[in-house]
Amino acid sequence: MSKIYFQGTFGAYSHLAALSIDPKSEIIPCKTFDECFLRASNDPQSKIIIPESNRITGNIGIEYLIFEYRLNIYSEYFQKIEHNLLALPGVKISDVKDVYSHGQALSQCSNFIKLNKITEHVRADTAGSAEMVSKSNDKRKAAIASSLSAKTYGLEIIKKNIENEKGNLTRFLVMGKNISQPEFENKKYITSFLFKLKSKPAALYQSLGGFAINGVNLTKLQSYPEKNSFETFFFLCDLDGHIEDIKVQKSLEELGLHCEDFHVLGVFEADKLREK
Repeated sequence: MSKIYFQGTFGAYSHLAALSIDPKSEIIPCKTFDECFLRASNDPQSKIIIPESNRITGNIGIEYLIFEYRLNIYSEYFQKIEHNLLALPGVKISDVKDVYSHGQALSQCSNFIKLNKITEHVRADTAGSAEMVSKSNDKRKAAIASSLSAKTYGLEIIKKNIENEKGNLTRFLVMGKNISQPEFENKKYITSFLFKLKSKPAALYQSLGGFAINGVNLTKLQSYPEKNSFETFFFLCDLDGHIEDIKVQKSLEELGLHCEDFHVLGVFEADKLREK
């Protein structure tokens, strides 16, 4: 049986995403993102599912681990994020005085929290907050988490979909040690890669010229300082297209001339939700 590691506890959105991708696999929680990457590095037969960015609140902050471990990206998966207020059975909204969740979930539900004059408390994750509320036996406490968390920890959903904006999505990456990429067919692909430029003036401007000349669309370009340094930066990049497409190859060859470090992270089909 294949293994999928995720960060958090059972009932987390990452757990929900793992179930959607491969319900037959053994899904194993890890305390930290670092632990997920380390386990996948040591066990080539396993995979990890990691939240990379959120449509509303932006990056999750795992880029340094992508850079360090350089695991292969097999696929992307967009998970709908629907936040619910969970409490002990029989509790009403008016009973709730304190709400616990991950900082991003709290900020995504700020209107509801203010409207109901509830005091918020930041915790490491959503599902862990649900577990804590379940064990507390305190009717004044609630958690913001998934419906799976309610099921997992015997809580009631006292208010569904309390997020400020509907249609919120988190982009997850499925990654692992073994390199694998799909055949080049008539489908929409993403090629993901990282690079570090040689230190010279206007290096970034010059390095991106090949994409413009070859008509290749960059969907993501983000810079991150290397560990313990604000002098050197690496870039994480996604482009529309398959690495075997001649236009993509020419663009990357041009980029390579300006790079000190270049690494392809993966080629995978674009999630259908990108088109919506």
